[in-house]
Amino acid sequence: MSAIPPYPTGAAYMHGRFMPVAEAMLPVTEWGYRRSDVTYDVVSVWDGAFFRLDDHLRRFKASMDHFRLQPKESMEDLRGILHKLVQMTGLREAYVAMDCLRGSPPAGMPRHPRYAENHLLAYVVPYVWLMPREVIERGAHMIVASTPRIPEASVNPRAKNFHWADMTQALFEAQDKGADNPVLLDADGNVTEGPGFNVFAITNGVVATPDRGVLEGITRLAVIELCDKLSIPCEIRTVPVEELRNADEIFISSTAGGVMGMTRLDSRILGNDRPGPMTAQLHEAYWQFRREGWHAEPVDYSALAA
Repeated sequence: MSAIPPYPTGAAYMHGRFMPVAEAMLPVTEWGYRRSDVTYDVVSVWDGAFFRLDDHLRRFKASMDHFRLQPKESMEDLRGILHKLVQMTGLREAYVAMDCLRGSPPAGMPRHPRYAENHLLAYVVPYVWLMPREVIERGAHMIVASTPRIPEASVNPRAKNFHWADMTQALFEAQDKGADNPVLLDADGNVTEGPGFNVFAITNGVVATPDRGVLEGITRLAVIELCDKLSIPCEIRTVPVEELRNADEIFISSTAGGVMGMTRLDSRILGNDRPGPMTAQLHEAYWQFRREGWHAEPVDYSALAA
């Protein structure tokens, strides 16, 4: 007889304790909250298995090292925590987040980040889609935002962070123009990324994705590997905005949805206003390989009862 999961709507871990996600709270003095002094990562569970958990943990560790964050838990501790959180929800499709927060200095200590007590916060909730399923099916309507991406010389986008002021401004601009999402450029007019996703342009059968000003997404990595598997040329390089505007197809990638087509960019309608054939091929291949166990790490749901 299988155990009933104690937290079916979501579970969290903080300061060595597991709890319902609604009970995970931070003090108002927390620098992760007050200063956005935090790094994070998000991994998905689909059909009862983590996708590329090793890659996510590796990137999370690199982000913590970049921001000089050192929680007491090791990466193997965190792996066990994430598995237990999923077990405690019983969710087969889940959004699994891990944060490392600066904390704040103890009373009487200088108010410098070196004295802050860093700590982990992790939680699991039902799988989150970047956009509604009907939008993914018809293809996203996007704009090129007027707000530029934060320069990587100021905030390194390869270390995942909460500095989203540019993204938030661009999201409102997209909403005001009746679009689903924005694409942000750097100061030189080259494509970077969007809120929670990487961007790809297809021209004359060649896939291109930006090499600078972006988070090196794990789903982006999966797309690059899929292109190799499917013998599709893929280039990682500077992508000028005019290349994006004139591309035959455009798609985005995210943990929260996989490969998703873009069918409108500003006033331009691409193809027949539906995701193009190469985008559809990559979308189907992504989910097919995942169903077949590609880079999967199964969750042992029976362990909760043990």
